[in-house]
Amino acid sequence: MSLMNNLSTSMISSSSSAFLAPISFNSRTQSVAVPPKIINIVRCVSTPQEQQTTYKTNVSRNANISKLQAGYLFPEVARRRAAHLLKYPNAQVISLGIGDTTEPIPDVITSAMAKRSHGLSTLEGYSGYGAEQGEKALRAALASTFYGNLGIEEDDIFVSDGAKCDISRLQVVFGSNVTMAVQDPSYPAYVDSSVIMGQTGQFQKDVEKYADIEYMRCTPENGFFPDLSTVARTDIIFFCSPNNPTGAAATRDQLTRLVKFAKDNGSIIVYDSAYALYISDDKPRSIFEIPGAKEVAIETASFSKYAGFTGVRLGWTVVPKQLLFSDGFPVAKDFNRIVCTCFNGASNISQAGGLACLSPEGLEAMQEVIGFYKENTKIIVETFNSLGFKVYGGQNAPYVWVHFPGRNSWDVFSEILEKTHIVTTPGSGFGPGGEGFIRVSAFGHRENVLEACRRFKQLYN
Repeated sequence: MSLMNNLSTSMISSSSSAFLAPISFNSRTQSVAVPPKIINIVRCVSTPQEQQTTYKTNVSRNANISKLQAGYLFPEVARRRAAHLLKYPNAQVISLGIGDTTEPIPDVITSAMAKRSHGLSTLEGYSGYGAEQGEKALRAALASTFYGNLGIEEDDIFVSDGAKCDISRLQVVFGSNVTMAVQDPSYPAYVDSSVIMGQTGQFQKDVEKYADIEYMRCTPENGFFPDLSTVARTDIIFFCSPNNPTGAAATRDQLTRLVKFAKDNGSIIVYDSAYALYISDDKPRSIFEIPGAKEVAIETASFSKYAGFTGVRLGWTVVPKQLLFSDGFPVAKDFNRIVCTCFNGASNISQAGGLACLSPEGLEAMQEVIGFYKENTKIIVETFNSLGFKVYGGQNAPYVWVHFPGRNSWDVFSEILEKTHIVTTPGSGFGPGGEGFIRVSAFGHRENVLEACRRFKQLYN
């Protein structure tokens, strides 16, 4: 067993450009003394302002980007929050929508980053460009901590500025000619990056789906794991466990079926394990716990939701040597080329923080932070259960998936925001399978979570 599997998560603790705008000038008459015999008459004639013309280049817009619907989900939620604050400037808005962490980074981690930062001001401690794949010590620590007995070596690991960034880099590796499948509902970056790459057809408004994407429906009825017997074969399968937004974590049997499905179809799984340390039961924390996964899977992960690194930016992606394209070429070599071309490596200060996260003291501190958020989750789950709602997730993830049957997700989002000043996330933003749900994030200060739950009870009692 890897150390990761031995970690317990049961611990609970507390422009528009202004300079382009028309400018109005005020004319002022000046008094000028002149000799009495000389009369100068100056006529001020106003000339019509030149008509503004819009210059356009001859470069056509990327047609794939024009396929995207509205804005990316989370900026749209933030936009609506800002509009609400304009309407209610004195409202005490509580944000349980965008999954951004709120609790301070543990001192054992920030101290390491501070030390590395101060070291850059000395000749002995200064360093410039590092290896694009990440510092050797950090890659080795990641391998031993999270993949100790799973056959993953340090050179299979690529350190990055976050899992979301790596998802897009992987899409560049795959190119525009692949087909893809995605859980429905799921984190929107998978679908949006596929659209931008040109892997999809147009958005079909009647079914709220993009053509040429295989949507693997995940519902309460199937335990939020798709019926693979009804899923068409695709080149790439995006899979997140514990899932964002539903909070469901796949069982060992389910992941074994997923790996077999990928092998039978010659597909590649992109497995997002960004919330793996929130798992507190016996469900797998890594796809590589499943025999044969190294031949069909890539895994992305992040420190964002473990150590509060949402702003620090540090993650990693595992691309095993055994994973090969149809012509036998290693996927890792192409990913390495993209990383070296598009990226200069994660910040050396962030990597110092990552190494501190993996020390015994850092691991313990991260568990305390995770335990705090899991306690928030428990409070939210109990609140909605007491109000008679069907509630999912929350046990192995920092998200609570609340069902509002027969209702439009954005309408529920708006109702909650208008009447309680609480920001949630509409389920339909994660795909058509999310309609009728909202996601409530457990990332928040304890007093805010308690106050939000009081307001939920006041609204729905």
